[in-house]
Amino acid sequence: MEIEKSYIISKLSGPVFDVLTESADALQLETYIIGGFVRDLIIRRPSKDIDVVCVGSGIELAQEVVNRLGKKANFAFFKNYRTAQVKYQETEIEFVGARKESYSHDSRNPVVENGSLQDDLNRRDFTINAMAICINKDRFGELIDPFDGLLDLDECLIKTPLDPDITFSDDPLRMLRAIRFATQLGFFIEYDTFEAIERNKDRITIISKERIVDELNKIVLAPRPSIGFELLEQTGLLSIIFPELVALKGIETKEGIGHKDNFSHTLTVLDNLSQTTDNLWLRWAALFHDIGKARVKRFDNKLGWTFHGHEYKGMKMLKNIFQRMKLPLNDKLKYVEKLVSLHMRPIVLADEEVTDSAIRRLLFEAGDEIDDLMSLCEADITSKNPEKVKRFLYNFKLVRSKLKEIEEKDRVRNFQPPIDGLEIMEMFHLPAGRLVGELKSAIKEAILDGEIPNEYEAAREYLLKLAAEKGIA
Repeated sequence: MEIEKSYIISKLSGPVFDVLTESADALQLETYIIGGFVRDLIIRRPSKDIDVVCVGSGIELAQEVVNRLGKKANFAFFKNYRTAQVKYQETEIEFVGARKESYSHDSRNPVVENGSLQDDLNRRDFTINAMAICINKDRFGELIDPFDGLLDLDECLIKTPLDPDITFSDDPLRMLRAIRFATQLGFFIEYDTFEAIERNKDRITIISKERIVDELNKIVLAPRPSIGFELLEQTGLLSIIFPELVALKGIETKEGIGHKDNFSHTLTVLDNLSQTTDNLWLRWAALFHDIGKARVKRFDNKLGWTFHGHEYKGMKMLKNIFQRMKLPLNDKLKYVEKLVSLHMRPIVLADEEVTDSAIRRLLFEAGDEIDDLMSLCEADITSKNPEKVKRFLYNFKLVRSKLKEIEEKDRVRNFQPPIDGLEIMEMFHLPAGRLVGELKSAIKEAILDGEIPNEYEAAREYLLKLAAEKGIA
């Protein structure tokens, strides 16, 4: 791959780059744009984050840039990392002085010393991120590429600039970054680099769960997340990070009857869903929707392989997984739990006659997540039989139509019975207790079954008649 200097210069135009050049020259600092911004500029991929390295004080350079950009620029200094950040409009600029690093075996936090540009490029994770562009006026737009990053970009390769075993042992997070870049860019991991990930996979245990999840989120949000999870499984990282997913892998056969590979199925569902949504937590729900299957798998002489109740088992597993991985234990967990627990319901409806009662109950239980649930279920159609796929998609279309019709008519999404427990207690002079709960539940069931409309007067009349039948004065 060749890159014209005129093209580079054209991409480094604008007030931000003008100020960077003026500031660097005013302080007489040899200064470079480096890393991901350079990579993305070359492959014509949008990027708003700029990494700047200077041979000298990056903090001093950042302060000079802020002074020149004026009040619209925000400055932040990170003492522990000896870096600074400047935010200006929609651009974030990270500043650091060129440095060299050395690592101890039990930590990914290096001992840092001042260094040259070459020292700084040596410590980069991959060749495609180890290129720099000078922004000093007399060398503006000059590309420095000591590890043939341009060639690896041309060949779509993820490769470490130095010995991959040292690279990954020093900072094991780079193993996940290799897989994340391969997934996002559609690149291949070079053979020696891939083998080194396999050899060093156990080093991932020194990385915090938060940093691991940050990389996983980027893989989950990629155009084809399955690439990343296949690579995680092949390198052995997935069995350390998410053994529950690896447990889904493989096909078991008994009496000549086999079942599908639920790991491959899960990744197909995730890819299908990724074509229609960028909702991170909906994509996580796709990844976890069959997570309970390995725990409930049984072979029945008459039915063959069964996975009865896998949706409920999977839902119950999620809290422990979220706790272990430091995923949020808030409404995000509840959202994923709901979708996992309900994902079989629309599929059953699509395979049977769609009744108003069943639709009301689905609307009531899914609430505001009904549209996301339907998207998940449509992505869950992975049959190789085109007629079966066509039939299910048609039936799901009927389910969606019925959902809209029932919601407009009965307003049961997130509904509460028109008469609450306090009013029931006042009407019949009852103390709080089981009987009040039964009466309230009876109203809800009557509405969901279509016996009465979701209206106060109808509910009151139904309640009075029910109370008379039970002998409640």
